[in-house]
Amino acid sequence: MKKILLILICPFLLFGCQSDIDDGRIKVYTSFYTMYDFAQKIAGDNVRVYNLMPQGTDAHDWQPSSKQIVNLNKADIFIYNGLGMEHWVESVIPTLENPKLKVVIASDGVTVIGGEHEEENEEEEHNHGAVDPHIWLSPINAEIILSNIKDALIEVDPDNALEYQSNYDKYAEECKQLHNDFTTQLENFEKRDIVVTHQAFSYLCEEYNLNQFALQGLHSEETNPQRMKEAADYIKAENIKVIFYEPASGKALAQTLSNEDGVSTSIAPLNPLESLTDEEIKNKADYFSVMRANLAEILKALKKQNGII
Repeated sequence: MKKILLILICPFLLFGCQSDIDDGRIKVYTSFYTMYDFAQKIAGDNVRVYNLMPQGTDAHDWQPSSKQIVNLNKADIFIYNGLGMEHWVESVIPTLENPKLKVVIASDGVTVIGGEHEEENEEEEHNHGAVDPHIWLSPINAEIILSNIKDALIEVDPDNALEYQSNYDKYAEECKQLHNDFTTQLENFEKRDIVVTHQAFSYLCEEYNLNQFALQGLHSEETNPQRMKEAADYIKAENIKVIFYEPASGKALAQTLSNEDGVSTSIAPLNPLESLTDEEIKNKADYFSVMRANLAEILKALKKQNGII
């Protein structure tokens, strides 16, 4: 009975029940969901892809167990985002003893937002003093990440280079289409402001000329009363009609703000794609479906803000 129960539960945990299987295929480990999804898209059936971080986890705070580090030491490729997203990587990689391990920093080649005022403290993160690691929320950057993964797989497994290139071409085209959809659907609004619980959308906002006001900084620190008051004032001044929250967290914070005196808004999810919820996994969501859902929510919010609906 316990064995049957475990089999039923594992698909919904997605990553937590993965075991390291040696069947001769290339082993790729990734640091969190989006890296895992992109690696699977390029790898196809030639590679076993394992995600280290369980779904529903905050990527900024999570770190691997000793067992996961042992498994990582057996990998052929390790893919991580970089830019401070995975705080544990710099201390773990030097301890690995596999000389053949190919380490891929997915953010290589991306133009980074932030970092110009690295001396700023946590309270000043809202002013973009820290580097924003959420690069994948721009489809243009997603294409760069996919290319970096493709190049690594071809280097480690040249026999399957044509398939990796073909998979990359397919999803690079999908990135271009996604970028076009964001551009054309969001271009004709005069008011372009969004309020979010987590400062994760700098790349998306810069790409599509949106203005982001975040209740919490890049690493989701506590929101203080002053920030909540600033947010309430901003909402009233800019005629904001929707407060966006992360599906895995932040809903209570968004609801609290929406209930502030003089704030008349609804709340809606906006997914930064650090991990997926159980329901998203059950519905076979992926990067592209989630990003299109994000686009639909932003479009609806801007229509309300601009008096179209």
